[in-house]
Amino acid sequence: MLGATQSEKGKQTTLNDAYKKELREKACADLARWMYEAAIPFNVINFDSFRVAIESVGRYGVAMKPPGSYDEVRGPLLKKEAAQTDEVLKSHKEEWARSGCSIMSDGWQDKSNRTLINFWVNCSKGSMFLESVDASSYMKTGEKFKLLEKVIQAVGEANVVQVITDNGPYYVLAGKNFEAKYPNLYWTPCAAHCVDLILEDIGKLPAIMQTIKRVIELNGYIYNLSSVLHMMRRFTGQRNLLRRAKTRFSTSFITLSSLYK
Repeated sequence: MLGATQSEKGKQTTLNDAYKKELREKACADLARWMYEAAIPFNVINFDSFRVAIESVGRYGVAMKPPGSYDEVRGPLLKKEAAQTDEVLKSHKEEWARSGCSIMSDGWQDKSNRTLINFWVNCSKGSMFLESVDASSYMKTGEKFKLLEKVIQAVGEANVVQVITDNGPYYVLAGKNFEAKYPNLYWTPCAAHCVDLILEDIGKLPAIMQTIKRVIELNGYIYNLSSVLHMMRRFTGQRNLLRRAKTRFSTSFITLSSLYK
């Protein structure tokens, strides 16, 4: 009698597993269809927040209703998320005061040719985005100095150990002014930008300049003719050549390496 009971339990477990597998496949298909319809990038499934959301839905159980409206997502739910972010920010600020922090700036140009500068604050808890500033009108050294000084004051002068910027001439002078005005603060040039400038100077050598020019022309020739591009991919195991970008001089040398391989 006991054996029969165990057998029945085994069958029930198998049926439950098959039923759960079917439910999971249906749920995953529905989620995927929503992502396809909304054009959501596939890599979002790697986000921790996505997994947490799935677990929360599972804990709620059957018949959970989604947010009722567009206004609910952009209103109370957004405010709640902002409040939680402020709590995380609070712990970062406490760490700034306890062990110090670094201010990092990164300048770039958008499609409208505006010069934008992103400011980050790094400490032992990690990096945190502070703000993005339209610095198109900040051309002189004094203006750059005032902009960076404003960020330092917002973070707290006593909390800042160093300021990291690129190696543009305005930033170099502003960095020297910072170290003169704030004895406890160091200006540090961006290492990636240093390497980029070194490669820019190397690229000005006549032989290197001519080689890079020929590689760019060859790249353009291959990618402008579909038959040649197909032939290249067929003989290289479907490889692609890395294309040169305008933002970094190092990409010219990456293109050379790609072509060589």
